[in-house]
Amino acid sequence: MKRLLAILALVCLLTGCAEENAYIPTGGGFQDGSSPSSQPVTQVTGEVRLAYDKDGSLHPYTASDRNNRALLSLIYQGLFAINGDYEATPVLCRSYQVSSDMRTWTFYLEDATFSDGQALTAADVVASLRAARAEGFYSGRFQHIKSIDAAAGGSVVITLSTPMNNLPLLLDIPIIKASQTDSATPLGTGPYILESTASGMQLRRQAAWWCNAALPVSAQTIPLYHGTTQSELWDLYKFSGVSMVCTDNYVDFRGDYELWESENGIFVYLTCNLDSPIFSNKSVRSALTYAIDRDTLVKKYYRGFAHSASLPASPSFPYYSTALAEKYDYEPEIFTQAVADAQFVGREVVLLVNRDDPLRLRTAQAIAEMLTAAGLTVTIPEVSGQDYLNKLEWGEFDLFLGQTKLSANMDLTAFFAEKGNLNYGRLTNVAATAMMSEALADGGNYQSLHKLVMDDGRLCPILVRSDAVYGRRGLFPGLSPARDSIFYYSLGKTMEDAKVTE
Repeated sequence: MKRLLAILALVCLLTGCAEENAYIPTGGGFQDGSSPSSQPVTQVTGEVRLAYDKDGSLHPYTASDRNNRALLSLIYQGLFAINGDYEATPVLCRSYQVSSDMRTWTFYLEDATFSDGQALTAADVVASLRAARAEGFYSGRFQHIKSIDAAAGGSVVITLSTPMNNLPLLLDIPIIKASQTDSATPLGTGPYILESTASGMQLRRQAAWWCNAALPVSAQTIPLYHGTTQSELWDLYKFSGVSMVCTDNYVDFRGDYELWESENGIFVYLTCNLDSPIFSNKSVRSALTYAIDRDTLVKKYYRGFAHSASLPASPSFPYYSTALAEKYDYEPEIFTQAVADAQFVGREVVLLVNRDDPLRLRTAQAIAEMLTAAGLTVTIPEVSGQDYLNKLEWGEFDLFLGQTKLSANMDLTAFFAEKGNLNYGRLTNVAATAMMSEALADGGNYQSLHKLVMDDGRLCPILVRSDAVYGRRGLFPGLSPARDSIFYYSLGKTMEDAKVTE
């Protein structure tokens, strides 16, 4: 995605001009090759070493550790890969065909092999997608998928409940062997294989990899070093020669490094409870967006590793309209006037947030200050764990600060469908649900959908988060992290080239 340079941060640190607790990423490393810290730093060698959590899952459908997931794009491949611009590129899919009603997609496979030399089959793809659907990291992607089946000629057919012209955006799911869906470390078709050695775990480059893509890492073997906490990971980086560390926030590490941003799709948002005496008022509800200083939240609390989002999608998404977004940006006077016109000045508002998440709590506290400045009296309940979940389920709030991972096609159905699993506070909106279906069928409808959502005001977008990827200078010259794929690479194929037309 965007390659980031840290020189501005260094200048600000040395001159004292940096705002406390604020960082704006502007690039990828100290340009003079020096460290501003007296702390000795391990000299860079040509060997690539990566961090992982040996106690965490390394199964592609259940792994949650950020550094473990970074390894997966070297071990596994999907039918498609998604680049930093939210574009699908064919990988294990050789070609594909779409029915005229866009409800039936047929995928023909490459002559790929797993790391044990066995050929990839349609049965492997079907078993993989069904296993991913059952639970774990990818399960939320299947709400519009009716069936997944093997068909004649070794193809895979996916049938949808609604027309969709961008299904491949959901199909970067790692494909594993059908016989190993329950294995802790199933085999994949990627360039590396995970193996145990006398000295520990490592990734080993496959000598007979089925394709010949240019990779962002070329090491024949990559030793893995265990670390879980942030301090442990940084010790590995500084003193054990680990080459890369992934984190969800900027860390004030003063060494010679390169720094990249990798959007992770985590969407932070407010929802209004339609049973609230304050936010049942549409004028106040639809004006809420103007009260939120998103840029300050991104800078102060997320250290620049997030993107302000005034529409309910990633700003990197091709159908995110910056012109439309500007119409819903920060203008606090509009919300202050709406509160005054409704005679709500001084009224109490309960802002619900999970206190188990310190970053989200600080964000909620900052939002509370913004709403207080507009004339409301905001309280944040002292709840977490099951108490928090109960209040959320029972609708005991006026506003809720939530966080979820949006699918790569920015599907909002879970918010507005009657039984959507993100429908807290009576968000059901038949018009938005219908328009979401239209957008899935034709991307040109996203702008109309986003306008309807923002004018209605039940959902108020805040930002989309990113990961920070720290790497030793010069070891990853071709690195271009994409969503869910730190080591993203392309086989050089395009969607247009792979499409079969009748």
